[in-house]
Amino acid sequence: MTTDADVIVVGAGMAGLSAADRLIAAGNSVLVLEGRDRVGGRVLNEALDPADPTQVVEVGGQWLGPTQHRARALAQRLGLALHPTYDQGQRLLERRGGRLTRYRGDIPVINPLVLADFGQAQVRLDRMAKGVALDAPWTDPRAEHRDAMTFATWLSRNVLTRDARRLLRSALKVVWACEPHDVSLLHVLFYIHSAGGLDDLIGTSGGAQQDRVVGGTYLLAERLARELGERVLLGRPVRRILHDDEGVTVVADGGDDLRARRVIVAVPPTLAGRIDYAPALPAARDQLTQRMPMGSVIKCMTVYDEPFWRRDGLSGQAISTEGPVSAVFDNSPPSGSPGVLLGFLDGREARRLSPASPEERRDVVVGAFTRLFGPRAARPLRYLDKDWSTEPFTRGCYAAVMPPGAWTGFGPALRAPVGRIHWAGTETATIWNGYIDGAIRSGEDAAAEVLRAEAN
Repeated sequence: MTTDADVIVVGAGMAGLSAADRLIAAGNSVLVLEGRDRVGGRVLNEALDPADPTQVVEVGGQWLGPTQHRARALAQRLGLALHPTYDQGQRLLERRGGRLTRYRGDIPVINPLVLADFGQAQVRLDRMAKGVALDAPWTDPRAEHRDAMTFATWLSRNVLTRDARRLLRSALKVVWACEPHDVSLLHVLFYIHSAGGLDDLIGTSGGAQQDRVVGGTYLLAERLARELGERVLLGRPVRRILHDDEGVTVVADGGDDLRARRVIVAVPPTLAGRIDYAPALPAARDQLTQRMPMGSVIKCMTVYDEPFWRRDGLSGQAISTEGPVSAVFDNSPPSGSPGVLLGFLDGREARRLSPASPEERRDVVVGAFTRLFGPRAARPLRYLDKDWSTEPFTRGCYAAVMPPGAWTGFGPALRAPVGRIHWAGTETATIWNGYIDGAIRSGEDAAAEVLRAEAN
């Protein structure tokens, strides 16, 4: 069979680039097809000042935690330095009626009964999560029961105090970018285990939000793509994949059809399901992609001449159980200037405000920041946001979520290859699922799967 490459990779996000990198290192010829006019997928930088390209913020994925070993190793290999998320000073908690509480560390100073209730829920979630098999969550004897239940139902049955429930709802929205009733308890437990524990997911120092890449995480994709060179073809959205026992034919916009022995589809499952396959995919795989919606999040930032909150003894970090902004971070560059506040509109609030204009969203976000940080927050030099649900080659962020019944009904189809078609993307990762690290791992795993198949 005449081929254009040994393997074609669909998608030039972190998963697709990592798969191509691993395959090339093993001596294979590879082509990477990307629908966008850029690489990176769900990682993207934006310059704070067009005159200074080194001053950037990440409008996509940005953080690398201490146990995200694949991502940190890649950063080191590519010559990229890390810098810590600003985590000095007091944090803020906003509760019902606009009540603000200042506190240090990870635990707010609130009613001891609420803290005890939150703590017992966290212990139970961590304990249950450890029993979920990361490579096959549907195999646990309690999987059917847990997958039939939303996280909202579990909260109502197991968390006694309203404030503790509100805190856990806020944590879920920040991590999963959805509402508690959108996601199954089994998926929450799988995700917690995938990260190592709930503290690993929600923590800053020592947790998933600990570090950022100097110059922005987009440099991970940009430099990796630079090493791949002309093998990466931009502006080539894949429309159809024909596959048989001999190989695959990939039909994409902007060029001739391409032949390869195998293909790795490294895009979110809901987008993978929109590609036309001939012959059609097995029913279980097709049904799975219909049941994996993307999270809903708008990442919003305000820029000031300085991080004024630091002089007030604040870290810039805040949690609001009332919204519309659920969580806030100090997102200033390593130099500390300009000052940048980052806030997330997620779940219901993201869906509500997605049709609004940037100006309307600015008013909402600046109003929330002003409640938290005072009148100086009301006068930003610049506002910017990114609504990932409107991105045609993403359709949401941070990752896909599993609603009730998806894991136990269709989970085996998530990673299983279909003939010569293989799957990658952070949603397929067993470690740090949903994160940049998970995307890298998934690409490496898919490449290893292809190499094993070709060796047999």
